[in-house]
Formats: sequence, structure tokens, C-alpha cells
Amino acid sequence: MTTGTKIYEGGRGLGGAQVTVDGQPLDPRFDVRTFSPMGFEWTYEGDAPRQLALALLCDHLGDPARALALTEDFMRRVVAELDNAWMLTSEEIEAALPR
Repeated sequence: MTTGTKIYEGGRGLGGAQVTVDGQPLDPRFDVRTFSPMGFEWTYEGDAPRQLALALLCDHLGDPARALALTEDFMRRVVAELDNAWMLTSEEIEAALPR
């Protein structure tokens, strides 16, 4: 896990769905796996929410292999349940991971 608290935020604007980490754009991590070449989405289960789950976990864990292994469950339990505009802390992501 990373040190210090990170703030992840998502919202929708004229450019579509935008996600940041500490105010900077979140890397979609297409280098690990491309579920959705169109980028991120949330509030439902699917490829774009899966891409967001992977990106959040890669950034939080710093371990792409573990992030990929946890993506499906995290997408279903966390990303699909997010509101239109949302904020997650690194502590909240950690708390949502299996022990």
C-alpha cells in the first residue's frame, strides 16, 4: 500500500467521465489490460467500470498483478455502487479489499 492518504474523485463534465487522484488525471492503466478503450465509467457493472476498478487498484496497490486479480470483485462491490459524483480515500479502498 502507498504511504499517505490519496483522494480519488470522479465526476461527469462536458468531456465525459473524469477521474482524478490528488487532483491529477488517473492513469487508466491500459498497459496492464484494456477492458474499455473509451476509459472510465461507474454506477453499473461492465467494461468501463472494470477499467476504473483496475486503475484505482493499480494506483493504490502499486502492484499491477494483484490489482488485476482483484479487479472484478472491486468493480462489482465498489465501482458499480458509486454515485454520479464520488470521492474515495486510499483508506476506503484498502478497507474494501479482501483480508
